Amino acid sequence: MLLIPPATFQMGCIIGFDYYGCGSTERPVHEVTLTSAFYLGRFEVTQAQWQAQAGSNPSRFQGQPDSAIRPVEQVSWDSLQGFLSATGMRLPTEAEWEYACRAGTQTPLYNNATDNHSVAPLAWYGWNSDAQTHAVAGKEPNGFGLYDMLGNVWEWVNDWWGYYTTEAQANPIGPVDGAYRVFRGGSWLDAFYGVGSSIRGATWPNYQLDYVGFRVARNP
Repeated sequence: MLLIPPATFQMGCIIGFDYYGCGSTERPVHEVTLTSAFYLGRFEVTQAQWQAQAGSNPSRFQGQPDSAIRPVEQVSWDSLQGFLSATGMRLPTEAEWEYACRAGTQTPLYNNATDNHSVAPLAWYGWNSDAQTHAVAGKEPNGFGLYDMLGNVWEWVNDWWGYYTTEAQANPIGPVDGAYRVFRGGSWLDAFYGVGSSIRGATWPNYQLDYVGFRVARNP
């Protein structure tokens, strides 16, 4: 795990992709302050890590020579709570996730790029993934040294889904309740404009999808 320092940053779509712009759910941009450092997994949780703890593997993309180090998927937000409890970990908040993903950048990609041709060095996505997940850490890391924050699988975060407001916030944790839980980062299934630091997705917390996994966080 890597220690992510506290900071104030602009959350939301500051600069969009050249040919796509910003989606409505990524706006308005608003100031967020994270007052405490937190640890975040350098990699997405793998199939081997999940199986070692849970005793089974729900993933679609198992049975390959490198499946053990591919991200676990087909885990719902609800089903991964047992893994978190057993390991003493937690999910990052949506704000923590975006700050860690951006690593100081304001562009949709953490290599400071805004064009679709710059996605491939960073992420497994719809145009280079061969319609499947890949072993973690196969693409370039971001400025914090985190891998696969974009692409491979979407990553559950802790928050309920809600629309942004303009107000500055400190340590936001999202709405107090809701119907959907948020996931971030894009996946092997998505086009380039579905893979970016401010791109948001959400679904019911009991859904198990072959393009959604997770990354763990914990307090120091």
